[in-house]
Amino acid sequence: MSELTNEIVLRPRFHVTLKTEIEQLQEFFDAMNRNGFLINRLDEHIYIRFKKADTNFWTPQLHLELSSYEKGISNIRGVFGPNPTLWTFFMFLHFGVGTIFIILGIFAYSKHSLGKDVTLWLLGMFLLVVIWIALYAFGRLGKSKGEGQMNQLKQFFRDAISGFQRI
Repeated sequence: MSELTNEIVLRPRFHVTLKTEIEQLQEFFDAMNRNGFLINRLDEHIYIRFKKADTNFWTPQLHLELSSYEKGISNIRGVFGPNPTLWTFFMFLHFGVGTIFIILGIFAYSKHSLGKDVTLWLLGMFLLVVIWIALYAFGRLGKSKGEGQMNQLKQFFRDAISGFQRI
């Protein structure tokens, strides 16, 4: 598993290839010791979350996707991220700010082409850029607050797959 870096990402990802059949991995995750985690499997998707008592607003979860393109070789793709509802709302805010920015830009261009004052439109666009930067900073803050729990999830996953041969 590649180490997490300080890249500009809010949802770190990794990829692991194991020498085993996908069915063995599915059975393994179905029967594994939970150690304080909630593990749900839906076909090839596995969700590892903290128990309710250990969660807060910034608590991450680990989503694993199992795939196999060769007999005897399985791939695991993992994504650390917040609760899906929180992530969807967060993305909705980003797209909303972007959409309003574009609309204000269209109005500013129209007013400018008519020879009218565009100061308020440009001020609104500047304000939206500030809001977008604040949203991004808020997301980075959340990632840093959840980093300890993310490391716990990462260690739990490493311990879980330690019995399998990595490729």
